[in-house]
Amino acid sequence: QVQLVESGEGLAQPGGSLRLSCAAAGSILSINAMGWYRQAPGKQRELVATSTSGGSTNYADSVKGRFTISRDNAKNTVYLQMNSLKPEDTAVYYCNARIITGWGLLNNYWGQGTQVTVSS
Repeated sequence: QVQLVESGEGLAQPGGSLRLSCAAAGSILSINAMGWYRQAPGKQRELVATSTSGGSTNYADSVKGRFTISRDNAKNTVYLQMNSLKPEDTAVYYCNARIITGWGLLNNYWGQGTQVTVSS
């Protein structure tokens, strides 16, 4: 069984920073892409940033230049550094990972969700 455990939930003022972490644990053979999505109230879940096992990254236009995704492959952990936060960044942030399990199966996993609130 594989789990993604998120941390870093918090409240920040506009212009402030927060850092989210997501650690994958369980029977893991390898991890392909890892990323972050978010869902604001009344809106659909949207991609924030992704990182492939090869090191390529992709960002939503709305966060380019402000957010940075990084990975520690030795710890099976992905991070999201969020700077210059705006009220419109307020959402529940979900970690996502495509993992090949110890049984050789490629599955898509989601974290439990982390609330990020940007408000003065």
